[in-house]
Amino acid sequence: MLSNAVVLAAVLCLVVLSPFAAGIRTGPGRITANGEGGRNEFSKLGPFMEAPEYRNGKECASSSSANRESFDPSLVHIAMTLDSEYLRGSLAAVHSVLRHASCPENVFFHFIAAEFDSASPRVLSQLVRSTFPSLSFKVYIFREDTVINLISTSIRQALENPLNYARNYLGDILDRSVDRVIYLDSDVIVVDDITKLWNTRLTGTRVIGAPEYCHANFTQYFTSNFWSDPALPGQISGRTPCYFNTGVMVMDMVRWREGNYREKLEKWMLLQKKKRIYDLGSLPPFLLVFGGNVEAIDHRWNQHGLGGDNLRGSCRSLHPGPVSLLHWSGKGKPWVRLDEKRSCPLDRLWEPYDLYNKHKIERAKDQSLLGFASLSELADDSSFL
Repeated sequence: MLSNAVVLAAVLCLVVLSPFAAGIRTGPGRITANGEGGRNEFSKLGPFMEAPEYRNGKECASSSSANRESFDPSLVHIAMTLDSEYLRGSLAAVHSVLRHASCPENVFFHFIAAEFDSASPRVLSQLVRSTFPSLSFKVYIFREDTVINLISTSIRQALENPLNYARNYLGDILDRSVDRVIYLDSDVIVVDDITKLWNTRLTGTRVIGAPEYCHANFTQYFTSNFWSDPALPGQISGRTPCYFNTGVMVMDMVRWREGNYREKLEKWMLLQKKKRIYDLGSLPPFLLVFGGNVEAIDHRWNQHGLGGDNLRGSCRSLHPGPVSLLHWSGKGKPWVRLDEKRSCPLDRLWEPYDLYNKHKIERAKDQSLLGFASLSELADDSSFL
């Protein structure tokens, strides 16, 4: 719900030491860059307009925003990566979540930032705060040396970025009080109430939930080295694994930690370094560890592939059915294609959430009033293509 008032509070900073990450904690309130270097680094990221304020409705359970902590049971936890290259996408994703959430003040974001990004995690944190003054969030500094020696070459260089593997370490990075989290890639927009996804029940002993695509050819995600090995295919025997995209997942962090799933993923990454068993980046280990034991979520929550394939980034259409989340997985990103004036039709659905340039947003508002109406109808329109 769009608010008409701003809730301001003091800034809280807490550094959490971990072998995987350090944290920069911020509560609602305003941060400005400190020092000349900070201002210069801040301005290099480009002009971002301040997002509208979104406030809870009367039906929302809430506590004082000024004292909001990550262990508040009324919160919806969302984890995303944050870096200079995908910053524009991340801010648009946050904007979309808040715009459509029934209780936007109850959403807590956990941003994972690279230790050696061209924009420091602290400056990225400041920019998020200036864009969303009352957002509850925390920025964690991901120690890239944790994973750098486990990464193998991929079919697309962008897939080799250590930050792509931060999702493997959420059990170690996030506060122990966070027992459940939604993981979202930076190239998504949400056009439905995120609480619906949050309320997904992980049945039995399942650790993650995601939309599954069982019609996809699971074998194509692994090389002949894998399938010809006398022992490796047996690792997934007894299961019926389906392809799923790791850009949208509901994760039980208690079960994740208890099951040592980070170590299970690392085991496959170590084997990949010795014997190339797949060509993609961070996805195949998830398929091997969780395939056949994923809580199936409605496809509406990951209309993926809108960025085309990993080589050409060609235009794609939506899958048939209602839409709650659009995902520009693949090479093509909407902000790049829009700036280069070679956008795909669906990129226009991303544009209203873009906060990068005030003049562009004003034009988008004039041109996309119908677009916003269409977006609001996506969640219920099974014929939208």
